[in-house]
Parts: sequence; structure tokens; C-alpha cells
Amino acid sequence: MLFNSYTFIFLFLPIVLLGFHLIGKQGHHRVAIAWLVGASLFFYGWWNPAYLGLMLISIFFNYGVGVALGGTPKQPNKKPILIFGVIVNLGLLAYFKYANFFVDNLNNIAGTDIVLEQIILPLAISFFTFQQIAYLVDAWRGETKEYNFLHYCLFVTFFPQLIAGPIVHHKEMLPQFAKDVVYKLRSKHLAIGLTIFAIGLFKKVVLADGISIYASPVFDAAEAGMMLTFFEAWGGALAYTFQLYFDFSGYSDMAIGLARMFGIRLPLNFNSPYKATSIIDFWRRWHITLSRFLRDYLYIPLGGSRKGKTRRYSNLMITMVLGGLWHGAGWTFILWGALHGFYLIINHVWRAIFKHKSRTKFGSFFAWVVTFTAIVVSWVPFRAETMDGASNVLSGMAGLHGYALPESYLAYFNKLANLGDYLVTIGWQFGDVGLFKGVSEVFGLAILLLISVALPNTQQIMRRYHPAFETYRGEIKRLSDRWLEWRPTIFYGIFIGFIFMMSIFAILKVESEFLYFQF
Repeated sequence: MLFNSYTFIFLFLPIVLLGFHLIGKQGHHRVAIAWLVGASLFFYGWWNPAYLGLMLISIFFNYGVGVALGGTPKQPNKKPILIFGVIVNLGLLAYFKYANFFVDNLNNIAGTDIVLEQIILPLAISFFTFQQIAYLVDAWRGETKEYNFLHYCLFVTFFPQLIAGPIVHHKEMLPQFAKDVVYKLRSKHLAIGLTIFAIGLFKKVVLADGISIYASPVFDAAEAGMMLTFFEAWGGALAYTFQLYFDFSGYSDMAIGLARMFGIRLPLNFNSPYKATSIIDFWRRWHITLSRFLRDYLYIPLGGSRKGKTRRYSNLMITMVLGGLWHGAGWTFILWGALHGFYLIINHVWRAIFKHKSRTKFGSFFAWVVTFTAIVVSWVPFRAETMDGASNVLSGMAGLHGYALPESYLAYFNKLANLGDYLVTIGWQFGDVGLFKGVSEVFGLAILLLISVALPNTQQIMRRYHPAFETYRGEIKRLSDRWLEWRPTIFYGIFIGFIFMMSIFAILKVESEFLYFQF
């Protein structure tokens, strides 16, 4: 069941929301929680009922391990229990996500002929596995505990964040359900939640799905072996850059909006990452709860920056490569992770050398251009299905397959001091370029660039109502133009209603999954 489906919007959500608040209003809080857990399990089972059992086994196992870890923090005799719990979780993830990848590469390297049936990846296994690993570590540290099985089930299965995050800590979400006010339907929470949900829906079905028509054909052609020209390759890479941005941003908004309808605040998971002026800044803005998990449960345990620069940089690279592998079982994801590890190392070295230098406005703009370009390049292997496909797109972006524009552009450029004829003499081609749509594509990309880097994000617009809590202090910046901040007024009601109706009509064309559902 997709958030961007009529079944979810007009059937599942109203029934679950009203049922939860009607039950909770009578003071039956445990029954209301049970209702929400049952609805969340139904939501998950809608995709593939066969894997509902796997999730329940994972929940039972981790709840038991968590209870065993409770008590005095960091007892040495309980560390083997923690290690056992983490190994079982990682083993489960490794089997379903990486077994086929490992066997295929073993056959290629060793020349063996091991046959393993294709294993279908259970939806959301990466997210609920990491969330429960964080819970076990926190329980061992004495930072959290849960002896109520029903509450633990809700922590894992709460449907707004079940499929693609955010990766929530137990101590962040469960205490909110202990408040009586959560069980009472409040117009304020409903208005805020619906507004954020509508904005996220618009980002997904209008902006992300709208630009995908320029991305998918380019990457499909690259996989088929077509040599992409410069503008085709850059057009496809930029289109995917914005498709992924608005797809994930849209999902993050919808998750926060859905939770807020129930009176629950989730952690911020997406904060205008394309405004970043460094890769370090980017990873404080993109998939924030995942980067927090990798920092707290991988990078710091490896030694972080405490054991010298060489160890620090190796820890960064290990963390990012494993972060890439978490996204998918393939060499393209490993390359993506390694690229970001390399970027982060360069960024830290640069900061160490120029730590006392203040930036000018031009310097900040240049830093943004370099950062954004590096990010666009890194999305190519992230999107490509094979290394050959990624190489093909990157070669085109480097101009190795030439430059080509629609034939109609030749006459236009010739009006500019015979620029068209000059470009022909140096090897440019004017004709049927196929995958590059010219002005319409450039205009669409420019609009999305403007939205992502110049306009305030959803959390800033809704800031006065604290829609999500900050993962890092001071993330949600106050707008200088306070009139842009949302209020329950007729103007905003009409505006949000308009974009919601646009989104509803857009769903008629196609109900597409969120890209992060694949990970």
C-alpha cells in the first residue's frame, strides 16, 4: 500500500486515524495502541503477507534480547548477549539482502557454479533491522528499556516510518504515547499533519514523478550500451538528482505529516541537502537519521577521530562504504559509498588546512557549486544498475562521446555571430539527439533547482508549529520573511487544497513506489 494511492488516502488512513482516536478517547489507551499496531502490521502485510511472519520473528527476538539486556548499564556479562543480538540481526539482513550478491561474485571470482535461488528482499528490512540494532545497543548502555511487548511492537511497526524511515530511537517515540493528549483528536494536529502530508504528496507525484521521464530513458539507454552525448548524460543525471531529492523529501514530509495526525512528532530526516556548501554539511541534511546511526553505532565504535588522522580517515571510508552497501547489494552502491568516503576525507583535510579562513560570498557560492557537482556525479552509480551503465553515463558527462543538440538550435546559434557553424567545426553535432529534450528539459531542471536551493523547506514553513523535532540542534532555521510561515488561514487552506487536488489528479497517471522503498 503506497502513501500516494487512493486506497491509502481515502480508506486506510481515515479508518485507522478515527479508530485510534475513538478508542483512545474512551480511555482505552492499550486498546488504541493495539489497534495502531494491528493496522501497521496490516499495512506491512499488504505488500507481501509472506514476510509478515519474518517481521514478527524479528520483533519477538529483539524484544527478548532487549529485556535480557535491561538492568544495570553496560554489565560485562551482558555484552555477549548484545553481540549475539546484533549478529543475528545482521545475519538476517545479510541473508536476504546480500546472499545472491555474494554467491554471484564468488562464482565469478573462483569459477564455481553455486546455484542459489533468487531471494526476494523483504520490504523495509534494512530500516527495521537498523532501528532494532540501535534499540539493543541503547538498552545495553542503559539509555532505554521496554518491558511492555505491545509498546515495543508499536515502536517497530508504526506505519508512517516503517517502510523508509526515519530510523527512530525508542526514547524519541514511545514516551509520546504515554501522554493522554495523544489519544484525543485535535484539529490543530490534524491541520498541521494534513498540510505537511499534502506538500509531501505534491513533491512525490507532481515533481519527482514528473521529472522521472527525463531520467529513466537515459539510464536505460546507458545499460543497453548506447553512447550518451554530453547533454543527454547531464540531463539524465540531473533529472535523477532531482527525482530522488523530491521523492525522498516528499516521503519524509508525508511520514512526518501522518505521524502528526496522531499527535506524534518524528525526528527530522531531510533538511534541504542541496543547499549544502560541503559534503560534511550534506550528510547533516540528507537522510539525517541514517547518518546519525552510522556515526553513533559504526564510526564512533571504530574509533572515530580519537586515534589519529589516518585512523579517522580509514574509519570514514569504512563507514561510508558500508553505508553504501546498506543501500543495496551491488558494486555500484559500494562505489557510491566510496565516493562519499573520499569526498568526506577531502573535506576534512581542506577544513584542517583552511580552518581559520572566512568565506566570501563568492567563496560560498563556489563551495556550493563544487559540492552540488560532486553530489550529482555520485548519484550516477547510485542509480545505475551496473558498473558499465554508470561508466557510460559518466563518460558522457565528461564529454567523451561528443556534444549534440537538436537541429533547430543551429540556426539560433548562427544568429549569435555564426556560433553554430563554429561549434560544428570543433565537432559538435546538430540533429536528432533523441534523449535530450532541449529547452523544455532545461526549464524543468532549472525550476526544480530553484525550488530545492532557493525556497524554504517544509519544516521552515511549518516552523512555528514544531512539526518534527531536530536531530541536530538548530537545524530548522527561522525564515527572514515570517509571512511565509504557515498559519491556519483561508489563504493557506486554499493553497494547500489546490496542490492536494493537483496531486490527486496526478495519481491517476501512475502509482509509483518511493525510490527508498527499494533499499
